[in-house]
Amino acid sequence: MLKLGIIGTNWITQQFIDAANESGEWQLTTVYSRHSETAQAFADKNHAGAIFTDLERFFSQGDFDAVYIASPNSLHFAQAKLAIKHGKHVIVEKPAVANQAEFEQLDECLATHPDVLLFEAARQIHEVNFKRVKDQIDQLEQVQGATLTYMKYSSRFDAVRAGEEPNIFSLKFAGGALQDLGVYLAYDAVGWFGMPDEVAYYPTLLSTKVDGKGLAVLRYPAFTVTLNVGKTSNSFLPSEINGLQDAIVMDNAAELGKVTYHDVDGKAHNIGVQPDANPMLAEARDFAMVINDPAGHQKEYQAWRQLSRNVNKLLFNLRQSGHIYFSDDERDLADK
Repeated sequence: MLKLGIIGTNWITQQFIDAANESGEWQLTTVYSRHSETAQAFADKNHAGAIFTDLERFFSQGDFDAVYIASPNSLHFAQAKLAIKHGKHVIVEKPAVANQAEFEQLDECLATHPDVLLFEAARQIHEVNFKRVKDQIDQLEQVQGATLTYMKYSSRFDAVRAGEEPNIFSLKFAGGALQDLGVYLAYDAVGWFGMPDEVAYYPTLLSTKVDGKGLAVLRYPAFTVTLNVGKTSNSFLPSEINGLQDAIVMDNAAELGKVTYHDVDGKAHNIGVQPDANPMLAEARDFAMVINDPAGHQKEYQAWRQLSRNVNKLLFNLRQSGHIYFSDDERDLADK
């Protein structure tokens, strides 16, 4: 049984803990929060034995093998780096980092701690339906393009409309639609089609200077993929990958609840499976599998790391195209 520590006590952390418990591979032992009351309440609810409000003490004194990081986006890099230096495996919520420079620094840190593993929690790539879509794409005679949509109204947008600046809609915390829901679509595109040759992002900026929604265009040698992402409205459009006379249709490009292949005769075939009730169950199992036997699963681990690296690069390039910058340092990098 792997011992787990957590940073962040929000709903997504609870969902991961529930998945970890269901997998039978994990035991929550240690909770970090800036506020002792919050940490204690989460620990009591989930039967964890220790809480910390000091991050350095959390890593140096906490009894856990791996940490799950679900803090605001801008904090991921520093917390993951600290975890690696303390010899803890890292599961960090997407996006793992804000830019390529941070990704490279984590790679350098991992090189000096070869026994430590780092995972980006991009849940859908571990699910059966994600792989079923990829298998069906490989059987298409020709890919002519795709339109992938993920738009969900965020309750925190109400605060923006009231003149506030919540973390997920703040440049300071590396927020915005692309850095949240857009990560799912970026993983779809790169995981299914590889890296594009050219990209462009057309954001709708909010008063907080982040993108509330946007349209990304990814150009490949023989086709174009468009990504429709947003946190300021709901969309119920399906997503589609176009062949010649056939197509793959998804009810939702991120959640992949239903995947249908429409053949050349117009007949519809369900090629997916019923997803797990908890969408984080597959990744919880996969992360435990690799940590328990890293030598036996090096191929999978390296494939996930490369995919994460490519997605990070794609997101960075899209943001530069849309003139969205999270820091002066990153603006300087973009200007070089």
